[in-house]
Amino acid sequence: MTRMKLYLKAAHVVVLSGMVAMIWSFPASAADIYDRGGSMKDAPMDDGRKLELSANVALTSDYVFRGFSQSGEHAAIQGGFDATYGMLYTGVWASSLDFGGNAAGNIADIELDIYAGITPSFGPIDLDLGVIAYFYPDANDTGAELDFVEFKGGATVKPVDGVSLGGTVYYSPEYTGKAGEVWTLEGKVEVELPKLGPVSPTFSALVGTTIGEDNNANFAIAFNDNDYVYWNVGVALAYDKFSVDLRYWDTDVSNAGGFCTGQVFQCDSRFAATISASF
Repeated sequence: MTRMKLYLKAAHVVVLSGMVAMIWSFPASAADIYDRGGSMKDAPMDDGRKLELSANVALTSDYVFRGFSQSGEHAAIQGGFDATYGMLYTGVWASSLDFGGNAAGNIADIELDIYAGITPSFGPIDLDLGVIAYFYPDANDTGAELDFVEFKGGATVKPVDGVSLGGTVYYSPEYTGKAGEVWTLEGKVEVELPKLGPVSPTFSALVGTTIGEDNNANFAIAFNDNDYVYWNVGVALAYDKFSVDLRYWDTDVSNAGGFCTGQVFQCDSRFAATISASF
């Protein structure tokens, strides 16, 4: 896929998202500002200029990012801090990792994300425009820099009460592992289910595709192709400040040569359970 085709594909998704938002011209609800294993959720969309601070902590059975296990199919501890001021937000989030090892030691043990953005609303459409910087402190990544930056643009609408539809485009000029330009496109649906006593369940499903440059061998080696599709489906059970998320993940990545099952970053079908709390 040429670079121009990538731009056209991303633009096409953005246009379609805008058309859907106009068709579903109903009051909108705030989207997940940053959805990464229990980090920033449902950030305040208050028009007032009041500083809001929050913290979160989570324990997951398997940290999965875009269909790939980041913890070697082991448990991971996660947590972060967020601040919002009107439509502005910023935060930091971290997770333990298991990227395997080499002669120099473990490749990476910690992921640290720093992010910021704005969440303006236009009629029934809630937007999320931001930037995310991913860091891997003390990583043994000589020749394949793991740190990278992504820019994101997302839109969410709420066609009926309790249902939200969203789409997000991510762009990295230099993806992790020196994989070159990468576009990631995601679509998501969330449905609030009837309460179970004091518990509020929410069903959600997501499908995404990550697209790399055709001429970048690093991306093809890292992901077994120049693009792939991933998806998840699950339910979150919320009670007061606590939540339990039960989620199934899968990808269309080929398992030729045991790629998905015989490496550190497993990408075959998997189930992940996450318990989190926010304060």
